[in-house]
Amino acid sequence: MAPAAALDPVTFEVLKNAFATSVDLMSEQILRTCYSFVIYSRDFSSALCDAQGNTVMQGSGDIAVHVGTLHFQCKAVIEEFGDDIHPGDVFAVNDPYRGGTHINDVSFIRPVFSDGRIIAYAQNKGHWADIGGPVPGSFNVAATEHFGEGLRITPVRIWSKGVYLHDIANLLVGNTRAPEQAMGDLHAQSEATAVCEREILRLVERYGTETVEAAMQETQDYVERTVLRRLEDLPRGTWKTTDYLDLDPGESERLVPIDITMTLDGEGIHYALEGGPAIKAFLNSGYGTTFSAIYAGTKTFFPDVPLNSGFYAAVTADIGPEGTVINAGWPLAVTGTVSGPYEKIMNGIFELWSQIMPERAMACAFNLEYLLVGGRDARTEEKPYFMWYDWMAGGWGGRATKDGSSATAPVFGVGLAVQACEGQERLTPVLTTMHQIGTDSGGPGRFRGGCGVEKGGTLTDADTTVMSYCCDRARSITWGIEGGLPSIPHGVWLNKDTEDESFLGSIFSSVPVKPGDTFFRPSAGGGGFGDPLARTPEEVLEDVIDDYVSVGRAAEDYGVVIIPVDPDIDQYEIDRDATLAKRAWIRENRRAWLEADAADIADQYRSGKLEMLDVIRRYGVILDWGTGELFAETTKQHREQMIRRSADHWTN
Repeated sequence: MAPAAALDPVTFEVLKNAFATSVDLMSEQILRTCYSFVIYSRDFSSALCDAQGNTVMQGSGDIAVHVGTLHFQCKAVIEEFGDDIHPGDVFAVNDPYRGGTHINDVSFIRPVFSDGRIIAYAQNKGHWADIGGPVPGSFNVAATEHFGEGLRITPVRIWSKGVYLHDIANLLVGNTRAPEQAMGDLHAQSEATAVCEREILRLVERYGTETVEAAMQETQDYVERTVLRRLEDLPRGTWKTTDYLDLDPGESERLVPIDITMTLDGEGIHYALEGGPAIKAFLNSGYGTTFSAIYAGTKTFFPDVPLNSGFYAAVTADIGPEGTVINAGWPLAVTGTVSGPYEKIMNGIFELWSQIMPERAMACAFNLEYLLVGGRDARTEEKPYFMWYDWMAGGWGGRATKDGSSATAPVFGVGLAVQACEGQERLTPVLTTMHQIGTDSGGPGRFRGGCGVEKGGTLTDADTTVMSYCCDRARSITWGIEGGLPSIPHGVWLNKDTEDESFLGSIFSSVPVKPGDTFFRPSAGGGGFGDPLARTPEEVLEDVIDDYVSVGRAAEDYGVVIIPVDPDIDQYEIDRDATLAKRAWIRENRRAWLEADAADIADQYRSGKLEMLDVIRRYGVILDWGTGELFAETTKQHREQMIRRSADHWTN
């Protein structure tokens, strides 16, 4: 355990909170000065690190996936430059093989000097809208190595002793499709670190160098001691679970497993992760992102404890050898990691901690997704490059005592803002035609999963335009626990409800689109918690009134028969006798449904006899949702996890 505190409690609290303020001021500076709409929507994070690169404090509104990687990136700079670090230096790095996330996330790191030595580092990490590569937005789903993704920035100096190295900066931004925007973000991020430096030096002036350094260490020690003391009140033991990626595009259809084992032994929290071989797409994870998922998932169950390297000291993990989907290693492609292993690890950890802290239990949350449309903006004569880079909110899992949260930011980063449609339409030739809560998207349960969102758009004046999508869980569908049912699959539809309709799936790259083409996609809701048949008819009726659940799914998922009287004024009635009969029928048949012939279910889907949600929630069958092709091995895996998480918890 960390040593006892040496500073008096008042001084320690003042400095600990001052560190938090210095980091948050850095973030406020970014919001005021950034150039890209992506960073303005809060896809950035900030940190104060000590002289060894350990994280002391992170921003209160930071992105979860960033926070567990910031110390890795700082230490990469220290390892690269050693004693060749001076006052006025600023370094850039985005290297996912040195603890970063993906290449779009570029960090700027500034040393803070006092009494002739380094006492701290200020860091800001922000997502650049484009970092080169063959695909606008740099999300090349087809990439198998980072050479096909974009510009990898190993630690490099951008300012040297206060002198701006314009040639290095131009080299970086010149490899992007929007160099002016990238240059603006480069300066905004770099100058934001100066704000943190200023605040730390103010503390040094008042309290002295040694006291500030001691407070940085004690802030980390305080977190480690707090976590270990909390563990004293928790049971000891080992817990296991498995979650899945949808597929490896280079292999035959089947889900890609990620096994998570957690042990509490009184001396810390210990994880052991095993993943399948790295897949032939960009959804692999580097070690930095994997550790970040472990830290952020665990931190969710310690909400009042600051997150810094003291937390990391109490949480250890073995992620296995390189070459797997959770520890890809150079040069395997990892840009899509946040839609791939990251979300699965976090949700798996949620499931494990739900068994230890049942009062905080929660089913699976929706998967982070990115839709990118890029090409030439034909609204002006210059026809500049544009990148329409969009993500949606979605639903979180049903909880032990209440429904899941609807239309919420992903577990990837709960501080992430949904981009304003008006801003997107001003900057790009994409018109948003729909943005609404998705009816029936929440996983059914005693406590329903939060609802996802539906969004539609139309490409207007553009040339040479392509569309790419980075997501998952079109097959490994957002699951329920304790008897709850799954949500809905992710995926993009092009020109839906027309003769040219096609389902593009949850992962594709560089699909040509032309003016007038429309695209539609839902985000999943959260999985359900508890048996849907235990939800009261009155609660289901309220969901119907609120358009969270349709009349049809109220009957099929919850066994509640509702008669519309005058829907325009929200007037409905519950048919009590029919509800009792419907629920009895579901109880009698639902276990057998999970053993029904999958090929026959696929035939019924293709013929229109079964709806997609019947196929998923009732029969546990996974198909190509456009063609109806059966994924037999995937269905077998999906049914196994659905029995474990759902059917085994039904009382009858």
